[in-house]
Amino acid sequence: MPDRKTAPPPKTSRKSHPTEDEQLLNVPVGEDVRHLRRTSDSWRVLSIQGEFVWGFDNLQDVAGGVSFFGSARTKPDDPMYQAAEETARLFAKAGIPVITGGGPGIMEAANKGAYEAGGLSIGCNIELPHEQRPNRYLSRSLDFKYFFVRKTMFVKYAIGFTVFPGGYGTLDELFEALTLMQTDKLTDFPIVLFGKRYWAGMMDWIVNTMLAEGMIGPGDEQLITVTDSPRAVVRRLLDSRKRLGIATVGL
Repeated sequence: MPDRKTAPPPKTSRKSHPTEDEQLLNVPVGEDVRHLRRTSDSWRVLSIQGEFVWGFDNLQDVAGGVSFFGSARTKPDDPMYQAAEETARLFAKAGIPVITGGGPGIMEAANKGAYEAGGLSIGCNIELPHEQRPNRYLSRSLDFKYFFVRKTMFVKYAIGFTVFPGGYGTLDELFEALTLMQTDKLTDFPIVLFGKRYWAGMMDWIVNTMLAEGMIGPGDEQLITVTDSPRAVVRRLLDSRKRLGIATVGL
């Protein structure tokens, strides 16, 4: 049996050059990698610090935006794409900046709605093994190397999340925000799920399993609003902005 430390790695479809997140998080294998970690991880902290500073500098003028999440696989002829575009258009008309991951699908739809309505359309892209190209509806485009830095921007410069149907990445953003709300790290931060049919199973599990078995407390399920109406999404966020004293144009 070959030595696990010297056996060639399995072939994959991933690109050969690792991303910064991969280099930071992957478990070391082999003495050469361990040596690299011992001599580079402490210096990588400066790279992470620099990315935070760069992100803050580029978004410091953004007040009370809304972050959109949803599948990158959603096509322009999908009703959810069209709903995301309309929702973002309403936000832009109310003077609210729209922030997305900058890619295709729901992200593109939201950026398109905001951009074509003359609003501030922001894309926070991420370095991935398979390149994700920024969509063409961005008035401001930022490229991040680290997921956790990028995720901070989504929360720091928004006063709420609008979450359309999506996969693991969408759920990651959703449950991180819910955790911050549950632990009082965020206050008055609306989280609105769009698409009652898509989210029905998850909401049923949250109420009838998580809540029923005491895994979350009474009222935690109410941190989420579910709707099929673009105007209802915008009104929910506008109410929060008013409580925070941030001026809005209104619908």
